[in-house]
Amino acid sequence: MKKLKTLLILTAMLAGAAHAQSTTTAGEVKKETSAPATAMADGEVRKIDMATKKITIKHGEIKNLDMPGMTMVFPVKDPAMLDKVKAGDKIRFKAEKSNGAIVVTDIEPAK
Repeated sequence: MKKLKTLLILTAMLAGAAHAQSTTTAGEVKKETSAPATAMADGEVRKIDMATKKITIKHGEIKNLDMPGMTMVFPVKDPAMLDKVKAGDKIRFKAEKSNGAIVVTDIEPAK
């Protein structure tokens, strides 16, 4: 059931990306200029998979991705980040869309 919910949310996010363009009155397509800033999200590390360079995080809302809280597996931009955390750690992290995937780009210990 969790996998289905995650799949539905990711599908909705990808469909929402199609709305990232708007049309002018002359019919020209222009990119919207107001992209939300990437903010840190709160989370807890559930699992580290060094072989696949992925991290499982139980997280709160990720505002820049308009994603509600859930537990999710993320690839990481820099595998060296995985050496700095372990299962059970409370963290703050940044995640961004990159080549069709949601990737963790920064991790720091929660304060």
